[in-house]
Amino acid sequence: MIGKWKIRACAAFLAASTATAAYADSTDPDLIFRKSTTFKLLTPNDKLAVYGIDDPLVAGVACHYTVPEKGGLLGAFGLAEQTSDISLACRQYAPIKFLGKGSQGDVVFSERRSLFFKKMQIVRGCDVKRNILVYMTYSDKLVDGSPKNSTSTVPVQPWGSQTDIPKCGDFIK
Repeated sequence: MIGKWKIRACAAFLAASTATAAYADSTDPDLIFRKSTTFKLLTPNDKLAVYGIDDPLVAGVACHYTVPEKGGLLGAFGLAEQTSDISLACRQYAPIKFLGKGSQGDVVFSERRSLFFKKMQIVRGCDVKRNILVYMTYSDKLVDGSPKNSTSTVPVQPWGSQTDIPKCGDFIK
């Protein structure tokens, strides 16, 4: 009886540390703030959290996204499966500079939303005709993805005294 318990505990620890290691490889987003949405007496509350990230290949663009974070006992240990309800807003905050070549649908940011099978992603594309960067967030699962998504656009415009406006089409491979 004790042998089975030890095996299960070791398996759970290994799974949790693998998920944590995979998450640690990505760039951590900046937590802007959290707001409680439900009260739980002895465990953490459910919350909405707002995070900020910079686009790694497009200087001058930042995205902010809001995600629900489950509280309770499973949430306290990072084991709760998070919902796929994610909102997204991206804006130009400085002159836009493309720092390399990209492809339509490149992943800008990725984060695990459950211990094993669900991941939230922010991807980038370019509307060449209008010179607009397009960002989309969605969650996927190993077996069945979610149709829940959010889209934000950033027109590539001059900033300050900038006269030459880069073309996002030149940035796409």
